[in-house]
Amino acid sequence: WPAAPRPVRSLDLPPERALAGDPEAEWQLVDRVARPLEDAGGSLLETVDTFLEVGGVLEACARKLFVHPNTVRYRLRRATELTGRNANDPRDALVLRVALSVGRLARARGLW
Repeated sequence: WPAAPRPVRSLDLPPERALAGDPEAEWQLVDRVARPLEDAGGSLLETVDTFLEVGGVLEACARKLFVHPNTVRYRLRRATELTGRNANDPRDALVLRVALSVGRLARARGLW
């Protein structure tokens, strides 16, 4: 995270810590990001995942999900309210992407 304030608190680096194999960071990402999105309904999780997959292009996300772009906007706003992470912000997009990946891995391992 090149633009990070110095010094950086470890709590501000959950994706980097998770990628380095820190199980506590993985659990925090699942607990604070992946689980709230899933608990809110599959459409929020799917929308965030698709939005990130298409590079943050709203219209492409809407086409892929077969919904109106305003629906994508609403769901992304709701996801931000639940997680505190905005998919349009590059740093938050990284946190979301890693959290969703870690969440899928945790579920596959039967940890969630």
